[in-house]
Amino acid sequence: MIEYRTFQNSDPPQVAALWENCELGRGAAGNLRTDAFEYLNFAQPYFDRNGVILACDEENVVGMVHAGFGANEDHTDLTQQTGVICIVLVHPDYRKQGIGRELVRRAETYLREHGATTIYAGQAEPLDSFYFGMYGGSQPSGFLLSDPAADPFFRAIGYAPFERHAVFQRDLCNKSDPVNMRLQGVRRKTQLAIAYQRNPLAWWWITRLGRLDTVRFHLVGRGDNVPVAEVTVLGLDLYLDRWQERAIGLTNLEVADSERQQGYGQALLVEVCRRMREEMVTRVEAHASETNAAAMATLKSAGFERIDTGIVYRLLEDGENPEDVLAPGEVAPDDVPFDDGETAIQPPVFDQQSIEGETTLTDTEDLFEDDRPTDFD
Repeated sequence: MIEYRTFQNSDPPQVAALWENCELGRGAAGNLRTDAFEYLNFAQPYFDRNGVILACDEENVVGMVHAGFGANEDHTDLTQQTGVICIVLVHPDYRKQGIGRELVRRAETYLREHGATTIYAGQAEPLDSFYFGMYGGSQPSGFLLSDPAADPFFRAIGYAPFERHAVFQRDLCNKSDPVNMRLQGVRRKTQLAIAYQRNPLAWWWITRLGRLDTVRFHLVGRGDNVPVAEVTVLGLDLYLDRWQERAIGLTNLEVADSERQQGYGQALLVEVCRRMREEMVTRVEAHASETNAAAMATLKSAGFERIDTGIVYRLLEDGENPEDVLAPGEVAPDDVPFDDGETAIQPPVFDQQSIEGETTLTDTEDLFEDDRPTDFD
């Protein structure tokens, strides 16, 4: 008989074993030790054991759901008005028995009891409080279609697709970089600079990206060192066993307001890929919402190819039509017009004094040789 209970301190080894046994797709890190679950999830300051509900067959954990919340507008705390189903796992030998449905039902009850009026399934910023660096690749972007059981499951239990995210990768073993006249012009007047994350950092950034190895790249003007674009690079060491290659992720691509539509976004991506190739990285991943047509086009122009799709689902209200749930502005992946992507990327607030004080043109060894405990092998 299946029994349900909340998380206990002795559960992480069984949770790690369940993760492996569920045969998740390419977007899930593999062969993880208990340390990874502890450090990236259960040690979070906002972790609530009541939000992790386990299905047990006697002493064996055969299913799990994790429910949580996202950040408020200023990224200083959680907001409990909106809840999210972060992950659902059911051992293959126990599927088709209603365990997953019951787990999600109990998670929904937990979220409502804590004030949630809207419930989503599948994490995406700002509802991405857990499993950063473990599921989704470079960032959580809903449940991936490369996990074929997820989409029919959530549709069957009353959820409908709300937003879609495109997953792009670039194979750096292919040394043919994009070339055009505008890109060559940008290269002549800019250079790549490395800057470690400036202070003060938002609490929300620290809890998620702060637990991974990250470094920020700037594209700066030659001579004046003024930044025109930036992107954050994060190490994907936990994917080494699954992907069998050294990979990094890109996130938070931004172009200064006054410098948009001049090719800086494309140029920064191309230069970062060149630098990562020198560091023996063979694959780069980045995500973009399908509503952000320009960002998707920027990734394509920098040599990235779409390889997967992540979907965030929303729980339907009584009588609600699933066709009315999808977020407005979705763009089909094959209908995106060319653009350098800079019109749709949120601009950063550049602090010139702090950037000039921290920007260097050094190597990226610290990205892979950080002394923080993010290597769980």
